[in-house]
Amino acid sequence: MELNELREQINQIDDEMARLFAKRMDTVLQVAQSKKESGKPVLDRSRERQVLARVAEQVGEPYEPYSTVLWNVLFDLSRSYQNQMLSQGSPLAQAIESACQNTPPLFPKKATVAVQGVEGAYSQQACDKLFSLPTVLYFNQFEGVFQAVQQGLCQYGILPIENSSAGSVTQVYDLMKRYQFHIVRSIKLKVDHTLLANPGVQLADIRQVVSHDQGIRQCSEWLKQHPEIQVTTMANTAAAAQFVAQSGRRDVAAISSRTCAELYGLQVIGENFQNSDHNYTRFICISKQMEIFPGANKISLMLTLPHKPGSLYSLIARFSALGLNLTKLESRPMPGKDFEFMFYFDFDASCYAPETVNMLGGLARDLESFTFLGSYSEVF
Repeated sequence: MELNELREQINQIDDEMARLFAKRMDTVLQVAQSKKESGKPVLDRSRERQVLARVAEQVGEPYEPYSTVLWNVLFDLSRSYQNQMLSQGSPLAQAIESACQNTPPLFPKKATVAVQGVEGAYSQQACDKLFSLPTVLYFNQFEGVFQAVQQGLCQYGILPIENSSAGSVTQVYDLMKRYQFHIVRSIKLKVDHTLLANPGVQLADIRQVVSHDQGIRQCSEWLKQHPEIQVTTMANTAAAAQFVAQSGRRDVAAISSRTCAELYGLQVIGENFQNSDHNYTRFICISKQMEIFPGANKISLMLTLPHKPGSLYSLIARFSALGLNLTKLESRPMPGKDFEFMFYFDFDASCYAPETVNMLGGLARDLESFTFLGSYSEVF
């Protein structure tokens, strides 16, 4: 047969498969309704294994492994469709709908905002970019920011969550498990590190460098070239600059920002010490209340999964079935539980899409531990 004839034959087969696929999904919806009435879970592994064995026997060699892949995809789509139906009107869906309706149309210009550090910290710079007229309260530790927001001392809090070259700020991720909050916005801030010292000091005089752990990691290549310099971590880069200024020493410098040079009367003795010119830190803005401002197109989740094979794959299949793009997957060990992890997901999606909200409601229903962290937009 000619190629065109073969393709026409495939078209006819595809048409029949499409008709049967629609019929199968209609039946799946009826199955979901039956499960809802009986209280049975969507996932039935024994049933799926029976179907795989029956289909594999029917197609035979050499198509058996291919049929397994194809039917597993069908199972993923079927479960996703069932979850959509079963999750309509869930408590989480209602909370998200309420937030979408009650959040003001514009992000506020004025607010009381908690940040970690002192004046000049990168968190404070991120705050100034998000808010035109913020009242800033400073806290020594990241945990203080979470506490201030949860206790209602501040309407919002700013926290660094990851850097393009040094990776995630693990302290913040670990603290997320302890506090109730919602992400309402995020911002990417370009970070250009400078080396700051007291007036009259030369680079050759430096025997100690102080900075935050992230600043040190982001400038690790330069520090490796100067093994004679002792490295000391501090609470943040602005506190490091403040320490240098207050010490009056000529042998110590801070990896910090040019803003801190002006704030603390220091001079810049070196610029662009970071490993990459494209050095960005991502900050999240958190609130006690769920707020979803118009244009929100990112969603963050925190969850645990059953400690058994295929758990993560089954979860990701739900996103894949809706064509959602996962942009970040972070795992952190859970204290006191061997080989069990808390997972953090970021993905591109809108809470104004009913299918997305229904999927989230299904996850909240099916998982032992699930937290909707927020729906928000990211600015630069």
